[in-house]
Amino acid sequence: MAPMSIQHALLTSLLEKPSSGYDLARRFDKSIGYFWHASHQQIYRELGRMAEAGWIVASDDEEGGKRRRRLYQVLAPGQDELARWVSEPTTDGDASRALLIKLRAESVIGPHGVDRELRRLIAEHRAKLDTYLEIEQRDFAASDMSIAQKLQHAVLRGGIMTERGWLEWAGEVLPILETAGRSAPQ
Repeated sequence: MAPMSIQHALLTSLLEKPSSGYDLARRFDKSIGYFWHASHQQIYRELGRMAEAGWIVASDDEEGGKRRRRLYQVLAPGQDELARWVSEPTTDGDASRALLIKLRAESVIGPHGVDRELRRLIAEHRAKLDTYLEIEQRDFAASDMSIAQKLQHAVLRGGIMTERGWLEWAGEVLPILETAGRSAPQ
């Protein structure tokens, strides 16, 4: 199964706008970087690996000014790799965060089944919420809880609120993905 990769985040960002490494790193910091951190050094290292893999190409930027700049663009094999990754379930424990990159990628490359991934994650989050609610009923129903129990309950309530919030968000996103899938050219 497909783990989340900085390379896939970079491919997505480059498909949105071909960029120099410097501009890509700055854009990354102000967008994808809010939920997937990568140092500028790491970005440059990955750009090199992606070029070696034939996913991207660097050319001299004619409008780069005095500084020599390389403009990175995604090639067909890079688009194919991103489409492959987007269409596979993420099972590395960071699937909800990877989903954010997959949604962004799907907005650029078109429908590749992220709705299936979202449905799978909705089921996982619902099951987790159900478990949390069962624990709350079983362990925290008493009105005379100790301070320690109240703090433990507060931790559980944080988990309950997180799952409910995630499920509410996913419930808003799923119809968008379904509409996109229906309107995609066959």
